[in-house]
Amino acid sequence: MTEAIKKLQQWVDESERIVFFGGAGVSTESGIPDFRSVDGLYNQNYKWPPEQILSHTFFRRRPEEFYRFYRAKMLCLDAQPNAAHRKLAELEKARKLCSVVTQNIDGLHQAAGSRQVWELHGSVLRNYCLSCGASCTAQDILKSTGVPKCSCGGTFKPDVVLYEEQLNGDTMAGAVRDISRADMLIVAGTSLTVYPAAGLVNYYTGNRLVLINKSPTPYDHKADLLIEGAVGQVLEQICIR
Repeated sequence: MTEAIKKLQQWVDESERIVFFGGAGVSTESGIPDFRSVDGLYNQNYKWPPEQILSHTFFRRRPEEFYRFYRAKMLCLDAQPNAAHRKLAELEKARKLCSVVTQNIDGLHQAAGSRQVWELHGSVLRNYCLSCGASCTAQDILKSTGVPKCSCGGTFKPDVVLYEEQLNGDTMAGAVRDISRADMLIVAGTSLTVYPAAGLVNYYTGNRLVLINKSPTPYDHKADLLIEGAVGQVLEQICIR
């Protein structure tokens, strides 16, 4: 066990209101691609840039192209929780962790057993009709062709926050509240370059800010403990006692 892991273990032992804030790097160990790494979606070639396809304007103007990309790249419904998801659920069950704040839309935290999860960018598991509000499952979307339609004739939209759309106010307020009250904040698997989500780190006022990442972030200089590595591989070394 390295000195950094020993320090992380000590802080987990001493803390009672841990909050975990994670990004795409939390789910890459479950086989879900991230966006900004060398092999990420933003570095692959498409007719349109992924960030344009995943925008509100593109969804409205070219829904069929949106769903072609969405089904192929965003619906990873066979993915299973990894060591990071499982450890966080265990920490919550042990009353060490208050909540998870996630930028991910895959629902893997809940699948692992986490109950208090603030989904900043929504979830692919929820979909609703833009006309009548009826819902359908992610499997329904995956099995559909073209633009998925409701029985009322309206278009289904994933309950995910697209570019140009605002984050849910209640979700943001909950995340801010929990982070501001935390006695330890673990930030992992995120580039901390996407706002307003990245700015949530600034609401933490304690002295146990832990950053776990494979690559540097703009907030590294603020970290009280910096660990380079895969999130799951780091967290699975932590014992709950």
